[in-house]
Amino acid sequence: MNERILIIEDDQAIVRVLKRSLTYEGYQVDAAYDGEEGITLYKRIKPDLLILDWMLPGMDGLEVCDRLRASEENVPILMLTAKDNTQDRVFGLDAGVDDYMVKPFELEELTARVRALLRRTKADRSTILEFGDLKLNTSTRMADRQGRIISLTAKEYDLLELFLRHPRQVLTREVIFDRVWGYDFGGESNVLDVYIRYLRQKLEENGEPRLIYTARGVGYVLRETP
Repeated sequence: MNERILIIEDDQAIVRVLKRSLTYEGYQVDAAYDGEEGITLYKRIKPDLLILDWMLPGMDGLEVCDRLRASEENVPILMLTAKDNTQDRVFGLDAGVDDYMVKPFELEELTARVRALLRRTKADRSTILEFGDLKLNTSTRMADRQGRIISLTAKEYDLLELFLRHPRQVLTREVIFDRVWGYDFGGESNVLDVYIRYLRQKLEENGEPRLIYTARGVGYVLRETP
């Protein structure tokens, strides 16, 4: 499954160049042109990496970063900025930015930094994901609940891993289709509902409380039983 990158940048010429270059590198690329639009799109697509311009109209890049970090979003952020002094860099890093590139920049260096950030994110991910009494080992691809081993198909595993990496967050059908199947099946497809039913049956086989809930008209969410 290709990694997805969101660019939030108001300079359309820069966006065009970045989209062309990153798409050529094999990434899925989306773009927004101001902070508010960017946050809305981020919540909808849940990208793997964010390329964020500091000087945006309205809400600037630092405020976008602050909002995401306050929501416990740990997406790696590469900040683009014309500010080239140490104090500004320190300020941005303290706000939660992971890396910087000063404009103008070389595309070759930017794509190298993108690769490095994505590698670092993968390396930092724990091999054991936990939520309540549910555990998922990402190395063995085995789940267990209250010590009961749960065998999963490939798609069931991908679904469960996605939920465990975004606990208590409503994931839209579009996001789930994109992350698990790699594209949007369309609103008329019930394949997602079928797999959710399979997954629930396995997780609740011994009468355990439900963990995956329907967000009616939107998607699904992993959360505690009310």
